[in-house]
Amino acid sequence: MPTTEKQYDEVIATCRALFINKMKDYGSAWRILRLPSLTDQIFIKAQRIRSLQQNKVRKVEEDERSEFIGIINYSVMALIQLEKGIVEQPDLDLEKAILLYDEKIAVTKQLMLDKNHDYGEAWRDMRVTSLTDLILQKLLRVKQIEDNQGKTRVSEGIDANYQDMINYSVFALIHLKKDT
Repeated sequence: MPTTEKQYDEVIATCRALFINKMKDYGSAWRILRLPSLTDQIFIKAQRIRSLQQNKVRKVEEDERSEFIGIINYSVMALIQLEKGIVEQPDLDLEKAILLYDEKIAVTKQLMLDKNHDYGEAWRDMRVTSLTDLILQKLLRVKQIEDNQGKTRVSEGIDANYQDMINYSVFALIHLKKDT
């Protein structure tokens, strides 16, 4: 388990650094985004990953890594939006945004540790393509919940799906790093 924690922290450090740099460039303009807009941004990234995995020819030189990082950061933004609500104007300074980012990641990491304990790190035997498909499945679930105005009968809420997408993306990035 310590190896997974270390690898998880390394991936998140990369994602967090990008989040901070984008906050410095753009501020918290993302705070105006409604949840379906964030979900659609994540969906675009996941679809691109799947396309990259299936197509032999790439016309843009970015690889899957940057898209998985985007899924992580947009999912964190969505978790923050779930908690704080949507605003008409950016309202978070860098310090507060980082604090919220770290809070959401801490809860999500603990979820991963708990599930890893119960599942015995089964993700290590999974393919990156399967992780991509699971992210897309989670996105379709979130879209359905959003279309149902957030109401579910027996299913976990939107937040759990965003957390799973973060964790699946971290796992994919760990796999992709060891393959280089």
